Amino acid sequence: MNKLKLLLFSLCLIYLGACNKNSTSIDEKAPEQWQSLFNGKDLEGWIPKIHHHEVGDNFANTFRVVDGKIQVNYDDYPEFNERYGHLFYKEPFSSYHLKFEYKFTEQWLEDAPSYTYRNSGIMFHSQDPKTILKEQNWPISVEYQMLADEGKGPRPTGNMCSPGTEVIFNHEMDPRHCISSTSKTYPWDEWVSGDLIVFRDSLVIHLVNGDTVLQYTKPQIGGAVVEGFDPAIKIDGKLLTKGFIGLQSEGQGIEFKNIKIKTLE
Repeated sequence: MNKLKLLLFSLCLIYLGACNKNSTSIDEKAPEQWQSLFNGKDLEGWIPKIHHHEVGDNFANTFRVVDGKIQVNYDDYPEFNERYGHLFYKEPFSSYHLKFEYKFTEQWLEDAPSYTYRNSGIMFHSQDPKTILKEQNWPISVEYQMLADEGKGPRPTGNMCSPGTEVIFNHEMDPRHCISSTSKTYPWDEWVSGDLIVFRDSLVIHLVNGDTVLQYTKPQIGGAVVEGFDPAIKIDGKLLTKGFIGLQSEGQGIEFKNIKIKTLE
């Protein structure tokens, strides 16, 4: 392990140790470090971008606030029609600790692809939503993917997917679009807490219910999956040091709550 990797690994251990062992004292001493991204009342500060629609068009009220939670809801959809959507927070972040809770709902559109069943995600290090074209299906970003039990065996959550991006995993560029975490499988109707710790382009850590389940490094633009993008935006090999955070909608109903962030120096 070279000196840089050793330093990053040490910082990771120190930070995770502080969070897991002394989280109460840290929060009590410096509660102002945490910033809530959701006010619990409306979508102020959030920007929708849905495939086939312009930035800012929250088609059919896809993203809505219900009982103090951000909900992805398809009550008013005539059909899914590949309307992959994302609700972006208004400003980008670079190094940070993001915390959130999620729970799937019973709602799923049967004309959505089968892989979207009990499947959603949080995009990060994403391109600016203002640069996502009307007919672009997904943002160029990295995804903290959430999955739930579908009755077919183990299905871990807190995975990594890479629309238009690539990462270094186990010391080499991993060609897979998605990398599974080591988490257990959770029921679809159970609240699950997620943590995403990002150190610019150096280290990314996924946690599920307080346990570290995945780590990788050097997120960068590359790979495929994304279609309809502006070629000037997709500069393969460019390391991602910051970007926007977005909640996903791709045919499966889901709720989010307690979304907060702490920037890291």
